[in-house]
Amino acid sequence: MGILRQWASFVKRLVHVIAKPIKGESGRGGMVVHPYRGYGSQQEIFVMGRVFRQAALGRAIPRHGIWRDTADVARRILRRGLADAQVEIHIGDNQLCVGTDRDGYFDVHLPISHALPIDVSWHRADILVHCPHQTPVRTHVEVYVPPPEADLLVISDIDDTVMFTGVAEKLKMLYRLFVKKPHRRTAFPGVASLYQALHRGVSERAERPILYVSRGPWAIYEMLETFFQINRIPVGPIIFLREWGISLRRPWPRRAEEHKRDLIDRMLTLYSEMPCILIGDSGQHDPEVYFEIVKAYPDRIKAIYIRRVDKNPKREQAIQRLRDELVGTQCELVLAADSVLIAEHAHAQGDISAHGLAAVKRDVEEHRNTSA
Repeated sequence: MGILRQWASFVKRLVHVIAKPIKGESGRGGMVVHPYRGYGSQQEIFVMGRVFRQAALGRAIPRHGIWRDTADVARRILRRGLADAQVEIHIGDNQLCVGTDRDGYFDVHLPISHALPIDVSWHRADILVHCPHQTPVRTHVEVYVPPPEADLLVISDIDDTVMFTGVAEKLKMLYRLFVKKPHRRTAFPGVASLYQALHRGVSERAERPILYVSRGPWAIYEMLETFFQINRIPVGPIIFLREWGISLRRPWPRRAEEHKRDLIDRMLTLYSEMPCILIGDSGQHDPEVYFEIVKAYPDRIKAIYIRRVDKNPKREQAIQRLRDELVGTQCELVLAADSVLIAEHAHAQGDISAHGLAAVKRDVEEHRNTSA
């Protein structure tokens, strides 16, 4: 009976988590627009999002409880992207209109011809969506543009780099990813203070762009956003996810390596004046992907930080071979057991302040003491 109760609790929580992203819509149906936080420069900005149609919640469905969650899950499963919807986006005096693809996604690439204010990093983009036989929808989203004093670009993985998901153990990963509440997920000790130090830089005022890449689908965007806010991890955050592309003909997700490589290429091109550091983990393909990035951009990558999450000797030997191949270049690959080693290297490189290094050491030590 105890096992049955655990499974019942598991299913109930899973249903609640899957239903959560549309709770704020109060059961309304029709056309819905979900934009994701954007990013850019004084030359161009990028904003992604999705336009879809979903059923309204019937009056007979209670406002709370498992029946409401089940109904919302059904609405999520049955909702369909609206193709060829017209998405107008305005930021400052700049505007552009694009259409959605067959799955309802839009990817706006807006050249900036009228300069944006340089005294703020977050800018509001207003969005208006038109679609035949649908009531137009207005919404807005934040877009991050780094200030002129930003001197370093940070690109980081999320899974098993910022928070523990157990990628090597697929079932546990899915449980942590989709079932655990954000405040119960595990952020690696010292991650918040490390990323804050990288964001602020030596001057403590740099406001550097930190861009996050996840192997997860856009469906977990809100959950990751909550996790970052709870754990005080900057910036915002800006999270790049992907559509898994699951269908009857393609039952497995698309390869994450190509997705990550394409995004990093885009970021390095967008912020072409900034050197970059890459942060990932040893459990998947991060070292190999980042190694290829260094070969393509030999003068741009200052360091690769790989969090050791896989104790397989063969995996460590493979990473060591990559590290040896980087000897003589401007980039060093650091395989780190904890956030302190990363912070110490970053401080030695002149990328974070002494205050930032001390904060990382303090947070890791406090975690050790409370876990003892």
